[in-house]
Amino acid sequence: MSKLYLLRHAKAGWALPGVRDFDRPLDATGVADAEATGTAMRACGYVPELTLCSNARRARETLEGLAGHADTGRVVFTDALYSADASGYLDKIRENGRHGSILVIGHNPMMEDLAIAVSGDGEEAALHTLHTGFPTSGLAVIRLEGALTGAELGRGYLEAFLTPADL
Repeated sequence: MSKLYLLRHAKAGWALPGVRDFDRPLDATGVADAEATGTAMRACGYVPELTLCSNARRARETLEGLAGHADTGRVVFTDALYSADASGYLDKIRENGRHGSILVIGHNPMMEDLAIAVSGDGEEAALHTLHTGFPTSGLAVIRLEGALTGAELGRGYLEAFLTPADL
């Protein structure tokens, strides 16, 4: 049994002139939401062994807010989570699948695509919420049989889907 936590970065401000998309910081709502998500993760006992985090500023700042309130395990930053598609995200998860639980902090539409593709079944309310969109600071909690090295599409069970509105 393994766990996959998929977290879309918190709300970021719009890019200002001369600022690359990659360098957009969180806005005040995003900072508060990242901290609230960390508090919710701790309360629910969601503890990843490894966190894979996009190197984009808004993802790194999301991790900072989260880590102040929850255990995030060992952290690996990667540019691949900024530019890869959902298939690339799954490849990164499989590459690090020796860990029993992984938190991925990344971007949409990849997070939403991956969560839907991996979750073949799940809690009715969680599936309904996921299928209405994957908001910033949204956290999908997916249980898989076996190791994450062999994670397959449609084989996961969506246990929970937390959004800022829930926190």
